[in-house]
Amino acid sequence: MPGHIKLVKGQADPDPTEFLLPSIDMKRADQQKPYDSKKSVWVADPKTGGYREGLIESGDLEDPASKCVVAVGHEKFTHKAAEVGKVNPPKFEKCEDMVNLTFLNDASVFGT
Repeated sequence: MPGHIKLVKGQADPDPTEFLLPSIDMKRADQQKPYDSKKSVWVADPKTGGYREGLIESGDLEDPASKCVVAVGHEKFTHKAAEVGKVNPPKFEKCEDMVNLTFLNDASVFGT
């Protein structure tokens, strides 16, 4: 039961499908966002405990010990390459089956 809907005695619970399944408009909007397969990455966000999407400016993702500079919005962060995850193409945003994902990492699974 969604928190903003009050239950009335004798009535059936409202259908929760609209809260569980993303709409076609939401999927289209996510698929239109800019994406560069070599530069789009996920980095950990210590403030929220989640992940933020950014663009890698320098560094080598193939070498786990190298340092990478990632631009998230107007901020720049330095992370080890092992802490940076690649972003899946936009066509996989809000996909229903993780088998379809190109890159299987924490951020791709939790953010999808």
